[in-house]
Amino acid sequence: LSICQARASVMVYDDTSKKWVPIKPGQQGFSRINIYHNTASNTFRVVGVKLQDQQVVINYSIVKGLKYNQATPTFHQWRDARQVYGLNFASKEEATTFSNAMLFALNIMNSQEGGACIL
Repeated sequence: LSICQARASVMVYDDTSKKWVPIKPGQQGFSRINIYHNTASNTFRVVGVKLQDQQVVINYSIVKGLKYNQATPTFHQWRDARQVYGLNFASKEEATTFSNAMLFALNIMNSQEGGACIL
């Protein structure tokens, strides 16, 4: 079940060059980013599909305690142990739509007790 859809370029932070780079080398351009809610397990995923060739560029499981940072009105980021992810949105409206859904997902994840399913 998709709880939101937005257009954004998916980036990762490259520690070596200290720059944001496309998540897949040579893959510039917008992807369609959805947040999916698995109602059975009450989990959420960020899935991004390239508009150009329908290639999946990100399939990320949202974890409890994830820190979501709205760096600018159109550029948002989050990190895990391995890397920092960035979304460069097509518009402020799409960024707002996405961040509302992300914060909704995190709110649900963070209110769960020890991962037990709340029926």
